[in-house]
Amino acid sequence: MKSNTLSWGAQVLVAVILGQTLFFKFTDHPETVALFSTLGLGAVAYKSIGVLELLACLFILMPRTIIYGAILSLGLMTGAIMAHLTKIGFSGAYGQLGAMAIVAALLSVGVIWVHRVEIPFIGRSFKGGSFE
Repeated sequence: MKSNTLSWGAQVLVAVILGQTLFFKFTDHPETVALFSTLGLGAVAYKSIGVLELLACLFILMPRTIIYGAILSLGLMTGAIMAHLTKIGFSGAYGQLGAMAIVAALLSVGVIWVHRVEIPFIGRSFKGGSFE
């Protein structure tokens, strides 16, 4: 029961972190345009990532799709962290975005761990084994 409560809190935080940037991605905000220009990417990239982040927000909050939302979130945040490590950096406002990506990735890992038995194909191996 305790792990489900912690998971729910983590799920909500991940959804909030991912959700707060959607407005900027879907409205072509100048900061988003500048950030993705630094990466050599344009509107198609940040709008596509925005759609994936929206799906991750929805999936991580719906009981039947929590694991998919957490896995998608972890993938997206891993990409964001790599972008910060290689091209964007962690200074100024971009540093705050990078820190939030790290937090969301760590929270996603926690959600995945709590719901590990729901992972398609391999989740069963966690039932009744040494991981339980």
